[in-house]
Amino acid sequence: MKNITGLYLLVFSFLLFSCSQKEYKMGDFKLLPQPQQYSITGVSAITHNETFKVDSQAKDQLPIINKEVLDINPDQGKISISYAVDNQLDTPAEGYSLAISDREIKITAKDDQGLFYAFKTLEQIVQDAKDQKVNLPLCQIKDFPLLSYRSVHLDVKHHLEKTSYYYQLLDKLASYKINGIILEIEDKLKFKRQPVIASEDALSIEEWKQISEYAKERHIEISPLVQGLGHASFILKHPEYKELRDNVESDWAFNPLDPKTYEVQFDLYLDAMEAFPYGKYLHVGGDEVHTTARGSKESPLKLQLMWLNKVANFAEEHGKTPIFWDDMPLKQADVYAPMFKKEMTEEEVDRIWANNEHKLLEFLDIFPRNCIYMRWNYESPQAVGNIKAMKWFTDHGMEVMGATAGQTRWVLMPQEESNMENIKSFALSSIESGLKGLLLTLWDDDSPHFELYMRGILAFAEYSWAGDKRSKDEIKSAFRQRQYGYTMAEEKNAFITKLEKPVAFWKNALLKKNQRNFLHTINNPLEEAVINFPDKDNTGAWTLEHEARLKKASQVLKTTDSIAQAIADARSIALRNDHNLQVYEQVNKLAQYSPKILLTLKEYDLADNREEITAAAGKLKDLESEFNTIRKELETVYGKTRILNKPDNYILDQDHHVHLANQTKNFDWQFYAEMLFFEKLNNEMAKEVYMENADPLKK
Repeated sequence: MKNITGLYLLVFSFLLFSCSQKEYKMGDFKLLPQPQQYSITGVSAITHNETFKVDSQAKDQLPIINKEVLDINPDQGKISISYAVDNQLDTPAEGYSLAISDREIKITAKDDQGLFYAFKTLEQIVQDAKDQKVNLPLCQIKDFPLLSYRSVHLDVKHHLEKTSYYYQLLDKLASYKINGIILEIEDKLKFKRQPVIASEDALSIEEWKQISEYAKERHIEISPLVQGLGHASFILKHPEYKELRDNVESDWAFNPLDPKTYEVQFDLYLDAMEAFPYGKYLHVGGDEVHTTARGSKESPLKLQLMWLNKVANFAEEHGKTPIFWDDMPLKQADVYAPMFKKEMTEEEVDRIWANNEHKLLEFLDIFPRNCIYMRWNYESPQAVGNIKAMKWFTDHGMEVMGATAGQTRWVLMPQEESNMENIKSFALSSIESGLKGLLLTLWDDDSPHFELYMRGILAFAEYSWAGDKRSKDEIKSAFRQRQYGYTMAEEKNAFITKLEKPVAFWKNALLKKNQRNFLHTINNPLEEAVINFPDKDNTGAWTLEHEARLKKASQVLKTTDSIAQAIADARSIALRNDHNLQVYEQVNKLAQYSPKILLTLKEYDLADNREEITAAAGKLKDLESEFNTIRKELETVYGKTRILNKPDNYILDQDHHVHLANQTKNFDWQFYAEMLFFEKLNNEMAKEVYMENADPLKK
């Protein structure tokens, strides 16, 4: 009996030890952005499913937290989170320290923002612990941002998301310590002072204000971007405003010498400032425009600066700091090109400036000093010419801010690793130059699904807060862990970069050349743009002509097959954000589709008897049916968060920059090349049937 009791005690002790060991095992914690100082020294006794109580000696208000992650209950909590705001803390603004000891968590923050970000960091730690069912780590963190203004661009000019998505997006951006949004509003605000301009589906001033308030509670300031001087088609397309055009035939630009121009623009500013009352900035646009004021004798540069002075003064009078895209003065002074030529030496750049700077200095007195000149460069921020241009503004007493990009004119999804290298480059140069902030532009011109912008956004969050602390692969791993859970952190689960080349091939796979954006401008796109079909009187000629395209199609099909499996695997192991994976899944299916068509056309071309020809023709018809299914599935997935169609009474503008998303009211623009292909296919098949019936010798 004594031996049996001893055995029971031994087994019980072993089980207790095993459970304890399992409970205390070290997890894998990947924070984003990476804290400035971050050390893990062991495993605490704080469990992943702990209920916390909070304590603030100074009665500082608890910031907004994610209650699904942090379980706070003063009556049941066993572990205390003590926190305080101490403006003497040895960090810059928004900084904090966070310490997790064996049975306590202590937070000290420089200010309210720092307190909020400390809790966001704690949420990431707790989330990782919950995912892995491990205890919290023993750790010490001291953290602060290297750029004080970390803003993303939200471009709604071509479509809106469902309103609920904006609230979810704000929570996500706040969790990664983004603290600003520049919202390019165009006609998606129900203007009350100029109501004709508003799209029927626009949100009201009050609806946008509620979104702004939600953002402010999460330390995100939303500032409006109301396009002016140029990019004014959303206004000037309406007959009521035609008299304000700089060129009566073009809806692109305002006449800067017409006083009514300012009446309209100032009305839009007032409505926008009501809708977004908490942002410190008013972005006035001003890019990509060359005006003559109906043929006046004033130079375009002087006209631009006259306009800028008026709108900048209006912004200042209403308590806002104006932001202006700086490209046109630099173009008009012939010093713009060196900013995009990385190969140019300092000597070469200096020579160009020496020959042309006088064109800027001539109007130096009317460059407004109350304005931020936003130097956008999406390709070469480290170019000597770009740095020279930024320095010119600061040397003459003007404030500069950079703008990089996570999405430019890529169709279907961002490419080049979401532009990570250039985001990093501009963030680091902004930090080194002592600039206050950086903007990440996310253009809607060709309108990929917004979920596909997330990798670029998180890379921007990392570089603008932490600087150059991790390799690109480490950031991608942290991105996957934060987005989907620790189960996705390993490189074997990566698929996004692999999808870029298939998407690039898809864009023009069924077209003769790079024409997808221009199809609506071509008189006869079936003949001039859509790829030619095989000639059955010349078997094999089509395959020989398109040998390189077919080789690429075969490679792309293999790649997309492997990506399809990778996404299926990801959906089976990811712990969250399945909708994001569903969007990638639909992109892959569309990219997979064009190679199938091309390889089936090859079968049709090489078929040398009636049975093979009929079989290949049948496959082509089946692919048309498959396309309809693919389109329906993609629209269903996209439509979970996105409003796909414009109102029936929407007026499309002149589309000066061939924005795909601006070319149809419904979602046809996304599939227009495929639709034209099948129209041509059906025409060709009809001709083939006609010839068969007309010529008995062919039977």
